[in-house]
Amino acid sequence: GAMSVDSITDLADNTSRLLEALQLCHPQELQPRRSRGKKRALSLNPLGWQVPRLLDRCCTHLETHGLHTVGIFRVGSSKKRVQQLREEFDRGLDVYLDEQQSVHDVAALLKEFLRDMPEPLIPRELYGAFLSTARMEGPAQLETLQLLLLLLPPCHGDTLLRLLRFLAEVARHAESSWDPQGHQIPGNKMTVSNLATVFGPNILQKEKPGEKDAGALNFEDSAAIILVLQRLIEHHHSLFMVSPEMQCDVLRRLFQTDPDVIEYLLRRK
Repeated sequence: GAMSVDSITDLADNTSRLLEALQLCHPQELQPRRSRGKKRALSLNPLGWQVPRLLDRCCTHLETHGLHTVGIFRVGSSKKRVQQLREEFDRGLDVYLDEQQSVHDVAALLKEFLRDMPEPLIPRELYGAFLSTARMEGPAQLETLQLLLLLLPPCHGDTLLRLLRFLAEVARHAESSWDPQGHQIPGNKMTVSNLATVFGPNILQKEKPGEKDAGALNFEDSAAIILVLQRLIEHHHSLFMVSPEMQCDVLRRLFQTDPDVIEYLLRRK
């Protein structure tokens, strides 16, 4: 029974911020419906998966070829090859990553992309709020993290979820295992803690890279960043799931503030 908020042209000038909480979409509405010659307003919450091509393809490549690579994200890469891949993506080319590409080069490209984003995956204005959750424990910590995640712009939320799913899969292959024939399959040694240590500073940034004091994190902040990212990796399934109670609460509030929106959504359903 999920609902979506698409372009509401007749309400574009008088919409509630609460609409941004309705980020669920119905599968049948993922196909764009554009009228020829008619210029429609941009969707308040555009439908579809808003993940940068570079990040999605890097994650997919590493999921396919790198899960059993020992020391993934910690072993050095070829700066020349990474730069070449980066330039191809920057030019908008349809870059295809296959088994010919080095796992370590793709891993380095992914880290560079996250580090060099103009606005980090978790916006700087929410840096302090996310770090404050490190002092919490149990359900209160997870509930607060979920509410903070709901404040992310849709593109940031979608991209963060894609990354967290990938990191959780990498961590799942950290330990060695054995195949049915009894042969050992090496683990990549990248536990949730190790991944949080590598990716935390790229996702939670207090200052822009290159700015004064950008790299001068105190011990407390560094430890908090690692802990917060650990929790996000470990609990991403539940943190990104909007509960029926929360959705009903949003709909009740919208009924008070924007009854026309509720009518619109029910009509479409």
